[in-house]
Amino acid sequence: MKIGSRYLSFLNYLSTFVKRKLSKLHEANNFCYDDNLVKEYGDVRMNAYTINFDVITKINDEQFFQLCRNNPELKLEQNQNGEIIIMSPTGGETGNKNAELITDFCLWNRRQKFGQIFDSSTGFKLPLGSKRSPDVAYIQQERWDKLTQEEKEKFPPIAPDFVLELKSKTDSLKEVQKKMQEYMDNGVKLGWLINTEKKQVEIYRQGQEKEVLDNPQTLSGDDISPEFRLDLALIF
Repeated sequence: MKIGSRYLSFLNYLSTFVKRKLSKLHEANNFCYDDNLVKEYGDVRMNAYTINFDVITKINDEQFFQLCRNNPELKLEQNQNGEIIIMSPTGGETGNKNAELITDFCLWNRRQKFGQIFDSSTGFKLPLGSKRSPDVAYIQQERWDKLTQEEKEKFPPIAPDFVLELKSKTDSLKEVQKKMQEYMDNGVKLGWLINTEKKQVEIYRQGQEKEVLDNPQTLSGDDISPEFRLDLALIF
């Protein structure tokens, strides 16, 4: 795709604007993590900043993809209202647990070869319009094979069969729960929200009530990821 100078200028503007907002987020978090403030009010840091560009322009799918590609150091999502969500980098403890999770899923999938596993660097264009990057996602092979090569190389326009979100200490539980429900609304069949602080797992299934497990030892993939068992000892 040939990109004109005006288009590049607009992308550069977006990149600069987003980076400034992320810098402000870091400044706020550094202030909020002052030891005395934490003792009095608890950990009130934010891990996300939402920007609405509607007053300027509508950002289309190609522009959002280019924005993400031009800023690989940023984790960006876009909600159904078109607002861009800037997320701060993952801390070491959460990053290590995410690595353990994705490793378990990849090892299972190498043995079974049922589909494709994706980490949190992958963006998906969901049917209702949002672009999301779950911590872990799984798509059955027959569904993945139906996508074109171009669709696979950009943000795949598909709802994963399974998603997992690992709540960090600075994540808003309410916001992550809203994201999990959004996954279900878009056709995801099974979702796990793992809350390491509470040692709790919320299980979301298509067309069913949410199930909450307190301090479970293992999780199974139901019919979505057959024979998969996640040992939570390394996570909790």
